[in-house]
Amino acid sequence: MISQFFVLSQRGDHIVFRDYRGEVPKGSAEIFFRKVKFWNDDEAEEAPPVFNVDGINYIHVKVAGLFFVVTTMVNVSPSLLLELLQRIARVTKDYLGVLNEDSLRKNFILVYELLDEVIDFGYPQTTSTEVLKSYIFNEPIMVDAGRLPPLGPAAMFMQGTKRMPGTAVTKSVVATEPGGKKREEIFVDIIERISVTFSSSGYILTCEIDGTIQMKSYLTGNPEIRLALNEDLSIGRTGSSYDYRSSSGGGTVILDDCNFHESVHLDSFDIDRTLTLIPHDGEFAVMNYRMTQEFKPPFRVTALIEEAGPSRAEVLLKIRADFSANATANTITVQMPVPSYTMRASFELEAGAVGQTTDFKEGSRRLEWNLKKIVGGSEHTLRAKLTFSQESHGNITKEAGPVNMNFTIPMYNASKLQVRYLQIAKKSKAYNPYRWVRYVTQANSYVARL
Repeated sequence: MISQFFVLSQRGDHIVFRDYRGEVPKGSAEIFFRKVKFWNDDEAEEAPPVFNVDGINYIHVKVAGLFFVVTTMVNVSPSLLLELLQRIARVTKDYLGVLNEDSLRKNFILVYELLDEVIDFGYPQTTSTEVLKSYIFNEPIMVDAGRLPPLGPAAMFMQGTKRMPGTAVTKSVVATEPGGKKREEIFVDIIERISVTFSSSGYILTCEIDGTIQMKSYLTGNPEIRLALNEDLSIGRTGSSYDYRSSSGGGTVILDDCNFHESVHLDSFDIDRTLTLIPHDGEFAVMNYRMTQEFKPPFRVTALIEEAGPSRAEVLLKIRADFSANATANTITVQMPVPSYTMRASFELEAGAVGQTTDFKEGSRRLEWNLKKIVGGSEHTLRAKLTFSQESHGNITKEAGPVNMNFTIPMYNASKLQVRYLQIAKKSKAYNPYRWVRYVTQANSYVARL
């Protein structure tokens, strides 16, 4: 079924390569990278996850800046292979602790050992971290996490004034601590990706939240876990075919639908909104949910473009953080396409601006505004002056925009879904493992129309 599997860096270097059937000509990795890098001769347009070149199907996902790719000559379900690639990436991260180019190169023997168990002659066998522990014998070489940039939400959070140890989320599920001891701890992440579309006047046109409750356990003996959510949580709207009945008939947090991991028991969920499970090794999604009820978006984005002469225009971008000053958004990027005949752009930042950069991408004809962080309750403004190679004809707002924004906000969630408590079945009075509950909100599609 699968002809080849390989992992490429952002530069196109081979990190991992396995040819299972010998039916695809050599050089497929180079062909794939050239096609992805210059898709339709436009670097701004990303290649689709599935495409065909000379009768060879290429299926890929990008995880932590790495390309995970499979090739096949036959007609295979794309969704099956995309899910397989995501699971291979997740299993690799479970065993290496950190998923990046450095960790893959240092642990290539372990990675190939995993691949030999996950895929046999092109056919998937198992992607369970727990099952694979019986067949994997190589120990991982741990990468110094202090030198690594944050790769995702797991690397960013603070609970009160106590910060999690820097190496806690980068541990392997099979490695032991120095001295042979294993630190007993469990991590629960509530990660939400929000999609919001604003009208030109600032009103919300559409809003949606896709959320996941992720769990990663380092507990020995696999004790039973009880995870309690909001008591006033309601799932399913009136008239929906998917509905859990709430004792109050409605709640402050209303989810449209959800699904649970196979290990979750829902015996008491209808009564007190408590999930019971025995977590297995590795990282997994306890619950996925979706919410389309109107919520307060973390940012208000307004954009304005006006003609300032026959071949000039001025752009005004304004961002207002509508969340508590206790929270801070990180790595904010604002992009705005401009007319195709734009030659130059000059920028004017607000007085005293710190940690902000601007750029005009000539190839893709877009303005880019990067902010290192935004504190809740603050407001930031950017002005840009555009110079055109010809006179603009018609309404310039139809040729520019929409504005797109990307961000990450640790310890903030828009849906207000909360973990009331995380209870672990104790084996003894002295057994008191560390519990970490974190909240992260990310932008999935945050768009403002002109």
